[in-house]
Formats: sequence, structure tokens, C-alpha cells
Amino acid sequence: MYLVARLITAQPDLTSIQAGIIIAAEQNIARDSRTFARLLGLAHALVLREITTLCDQNRLTITKQDARTLRTFYEMAGSLD
Repeated sequence: MYLVARLITAQPDLTSIQAGIIIAAEQNIARDSRTFARLLGLAHALVLREITTLCDQNRLTITKQDARTLRTFYEMAGSLD
């Protein structure tokens, strides 16, 4: 949680979920939407919405998506700076 709070301080335009997704990807905790949603007890649809926003902002890149479940795999698009 410290890393998430630190990232939000550095980039206040991020929501706490967006910062969590970024930190989880960077730390290899979760690199897909279902895993992140399950680990944090969040609705998968909410996580997908935040991933879409991060991709639109060029912070994440989608690497694979399951057409049936919408499970979305992603990676960092660049550094956190």
C-alpha cells in the first residue's frame, strides 16, 4: 500500500485502483485483470474500466485478451516517471 500511496502522491491524476494496477504490474503481483480483481476483492468490470483508462493514457499496453471472459493481460507501457 505504501507504493500505491507514493505513486498517487507523485501522480495525483491516478485513482487508487489505477495506481494499484500499475504497482501490481511493476512488482509482478498481477499482470491480468482477473487476478488483480480477485486479489483485491474488486468487481472485474471495475478493473477492466480502469485498465482501459490506463491504456488510453499510454500507461499500460494490453498484450492479450480472452474474448469470452474479457480477462485482459497487460504490461507497463513505460517507466513510472
